[in-house]
Amino acid sequence: MSTAEQVKEDYNKSAQSYNDASTLPAVLLESQLVKLAIGDATDLVVLDIGGGSGIHAREAVEAGARRIDIVDLSTEMLKVAEGIEKSLNRKGRMRFFEADVAKPMDHLPLDAQYDIVMANWVFDHAGNVETLKAMWVNISKYLKPGGKFLGIRMADLFGPAASSDKYGISLKNVKPIPDGFAYTCLVYAEPTWEFYGKTVEMSFSGSLEMHEKSGLTDIEMIPYEATETVKSDPAYWELWLQRPVFAVVRGTKKVV
Repeated sequence: MSTAEQVKEDYNKSAQSYNDASTLPAVLLESQLVKLAIGDATDLVVLDIGGGSGIHAREAVEAGARRIDIVDLSTEMLKVAEGIEKSLNRKGRMRFFEADVAKPMDHLPLDAQYDIVMANWVFDHAGNVETLKAMWVNISKYLKPGGKFLGIRMADLFGPAASSDKYGISLKNVKPIPDGFAYTCLVYAEPTWEFYGKTVEMSFSGSLEMHEKSGLTDIEMIPYEATETVKSDPAYWELWLQRPVFAVVRGTKKVV
């Protein structure tokens, strides 16, 4: 089974549970980091590649975005996202497209360029450097000059926070692959579910090579200490802060 097929199978199985994991500490931290990264999105148009059930797309709506286009490989995740939008009686704020974000997306009726491009967790399904680079081609293509990129990537697969279930997720079966590591991520929602990830060193090491090649500047990690959940209980988050499991990175595309 190819990496893309594995990703689609995993997320189709866990579509609803994925969306129900929002109260887990690590997921709450992720949400707050992404909100800080988005900032004020009033009247902006957003492309969310690998946007799944729309968790972060809805955060962009809350930040004022006029429209969000979600592209994802999982049919079931997109159904969840669309169903939530219908339940909120919102029309025209989101569009949903099923496609592999590591391949050209010219066949989709997307805008030529976007104010914000989000790529949350997609790099951890790349599997190899070539696929990672292909994802960045799409990010660079669809992000307008002066526009904002933000994305979530794995950071430390081997620290104590990664192997603990304290924060609602844990990494198991971490094994080397040619360009990095494969792993299983357990998510302790109700019911517990898991997905299989592959992260390449160029991504999890914190390398900015692809960011810079894509024309990004002012690249930064959003500080965990800036979130309300860490501010409210820094002692609880001490294990995480020593060696964080994931990072939210933001940058701005240069205006030539």
